[in-house]
Amino acid sequence: MPINAAGRDVPETLAGKSLRTYQGAFGTVPNGHRAGGPRKTLRPGVVKLTPSLGEALKNAGLANGMTLSFHHAFRNGDLLVGQVVDTCAQMGIGELRLVPTALFPCHEQLLGHIQAGVVNRIEGSLNGPLGAYVSRGGGMASPPILRSHGGRWRAIASGEVHIDIACVAASCADPYGNATGIQGPNACGPIGFSAIDARCADHVVVVTDHLLPYPALPPEIEQGFVDQVVVVDRVGDPAGIVTGTLRIPRSPTQLRIAQLAVDAVKGAGLVKDGMSFQAGAGGVSLAATDFLAQEMARSAVRGAFAIGGTTRFLVEMLRDGLIGAILDGQAFDGEAVASLRENPQHYPITPGFYADYDALGCATYKLDFAFLGGTEVDLDFNVNVNTHSDGQLLHGIGGHQDVAAGAHVTVITIPTLRGRIPTIRDRVTTVTTPGEVVDLIVTEQGVAVNPRRQDLADDLRSAGLPVRSIEELKAGAERMVGKAKHPVFGDEIVAAIQWRDGTVIDVVRKTEGWS
Repeated sequence: MPINAAGRDVPETLAGKSLRTYQGAFGTVPNGHRAGGPRKTLRPGVVKLTPSLGEALKNAGLANGMTLSFHHAFRNGDLLVGQVVDTCAQMGIGELRLVPTALFPCHEQLLGHIQAGVVNRIEGSLNGPLGAYVSRGGGMASPPILRSHGGRWRAIASGEVHIDIACVAASCADPYGNATGIQGPNACGPIGFSAIDARCADHVVVVTDHLLPYPALPPEIEQGFVDQVVVVDRVGDPAGIVTGTLRIPRSPTQLRIAQLAVDAVKGAGLVKDGMSFQAGAGGVSLAATDFLAQEMARSAVRGAFAIGGTTRFLVEMLRDGLIGAILDGQAFDGEAVASLRENPQHYPITPGFYADYDALGCATYKLDFAFLGGTEVDLDFNVNVNTHSDGQLLHGIGGHQDVAAGAHVTVITIPTLRGRIPTIRDRVTTVTTPGEVVDLIVTEQGVAVNPRRQDLADDLRSAGLPVRSIEELKAGAERMVGKAKHPVFGDEIVAAIQWRDGTVIDVVRKTEGWS
């Protein structure tokens, strides 16, 4: 097998299809033209409302082997994927390919449908039980393909992935198909993930539990791309959008990492008027966002914008005038959803605006810095976010690759140990994000600077920060718990990790224990 630019063995073919191997973060030059859905027209007076999911799928021409797509704005509160696949099973349909933006523990019911042959392919991030099933060699016709948010948008827009039926969960819609996730009693936040599905799919079904009179404004999914509208009892539970506890952690280790991360971007001269940043919703990221807000207030600094996944911490920064705008791809709590409704400077964006590789600009390219996490890092600054150190496939990519590739300074916050397992390894179990786009690794023991960024190393030392080599951080962890164990893998490939340009940066193999 060829060795790609990330140093990983990647096959030339997988399940009978040729693979393009990773050539570097910006090694691919796109060519050809964008894909699009079929040309259609509609006469005045035609009614799009359809009484049931079953009838809508029948009208859409549902057949064996089709590709159905979904978004994940409801996250672990999603109900639509299960409703649709249950309906397909009742109709005797099988061999479906699902292309969700992500699947969560709430989708565990899909395991039965996979085993029954209703679903035999998945291309989308896998979290929880589905990831564990795949890691053990759970049988499907072909291994899942995992993509970043921007990578999925690119794959559909380029025609790499063709969608037969797009099923769009909307917390609010009108009978003509204008839809959003920002309004309604079960509002979940932006649903722009599905905007590319609506533009390119053969058939689009908007599913809502809150129907408004025409027009439902402003629409994230527009009427001109929607074939049918279905009203169900409940399309999702907004309580499921909450990630973790959404509280500042109490752990001294996590707080130390968060403070060091903020000290690092300050030391690099990035905390200044007009700055831009992205931070996630994990505990360390929340603490870093809070510490950053305190530093900005002390220094009378006002940032231009922040990008979310948005939590109340970013919303408070907007309300306090510390940032001028939020560009929001998804909401992680109710405060974020409410702010989207109330504040015009809190603006919903699509993954295309955010991170499409095949585009003449991405919002992520305008970031001064970003705080990101990971399950592992290695001596080459590669980051793993998909598997744990035991090789189990339990997490999706999200925007990790997209943000790391775009930000001027990418900061990975990670403890040196999780439990008694070192997180800094000779080689990560799986490469999700390559070291060439990672600048700083911040642990409780200190900050490692990528050798590509000697400018940052000089700045941080001048600021009096504890700069350590990545080898020193690894050795420090091993002095406490010994050298890390390594998982044993079989030959069977159970998933492929795409880089945001569509090349394969790594594969995941079936786990068979520890060495």
